[in-house]
Amino acid sequence: MRSIWKGAISFGLVTIPVKLYSATEQKDVTFHQVHREDGGRIKYKRVCSVDGEEVPYSDIAKGYELATGEMVVLTDEDFADLPLTSSRRIDVLQFTPADQIDPIYFAKSYYLEPDGQGAKPYVLLRDALERSGQVAVVKVALRQRESLAALRVRDGVFVLETMLWPDEIREADFGFLEEDVDVRPQELKMAESLIDTMVADFDPTEYKDAYREALQEVIEAKVAGKEVVAPETPAEAGPAVDLMAALRASVEAAKRERQGPAAAKSPGRAAKAKAASGAAAGKAGPDGAGEEKAPKKRKTRRSA
Repeated sequence: MRSIWKGAISFGLVTIPVKLYSATEQKDVTFHQVHREDGGRIKYKRVCSVDGEEVPYSDIAKGYELATGEMVVLTDEDFADLPLTSSRRIDVLQFTPADQIDPIYFAKSYYLEPDGQGAKPYVLLRDALERSGQVAVVKVALRQRESLAALRVRDGVFVLETMLWPDEIREADFGFLEEDVDVRPQELKMAESLIDTMVADFDPTEYKDAYREALQEVIEAKVAGKEVVAPETPAEAGPAVDLMAALRASVEAAKRERQGPAAAKSPGRAAKAKAASGAAAGKAGPDGAGEEKAPKKRKTRRSA
């Protein structure tokens, strides 16, 4: 990894010099735009819309368009005069429980490494923060933009999570939130049963980017001059007509998947389970009314 920023964590009267590194990277297959006939790269010119002349990069500035269509041109000097108080500093504002910060605020993750003689205060703050169970809410300026951020510990290293400002989070204003939606108790219980059946510890190594792998295979086949065969795409199932039946089938399928090969060798067990669930449904009536009364319709409200 290459350091992209140097600064210091300002914690009270303690200053901890650090280096900043991108903690994540996008694993994607990149392409160039080319001429289909000969594979030549497509190039673009920066042309001024007023005089039609090509403009060198050194003459390009940032412009803010007004509602009238007029353009306000800003220079590097204009940006240099802006009050970025946290420039080259990560100012600790407060400490707060991690569960009080909604993950929707998180934008980008960075690693912080102690720089120079900063190892001891770095480790001191790291250990104290871990023992407290809190995260630090900080303010930092990166790439001429000031951001809120959360400072937490991961595998012995500080992780800086830049955050969006509150006015950058869109309100979830959808029509169905004002509608009356009738959810029966037996449907809710079956959905909860499906969740319980699928509970597992999260291991990210169990998942992979199948699309990227398939795309890489297509490219390698092209290079090797092989015939590219498109894999068959399974038909997507439509929305469930009988919600209760779909939930029950999902629970049974999840249980079979959890049990693995042993379940496949003993189909009798699955048949007994199915018969038992059918008998229970028969006692409750076709709509499950015998299990418990359905609650009255409730209006779904948005949280404040």
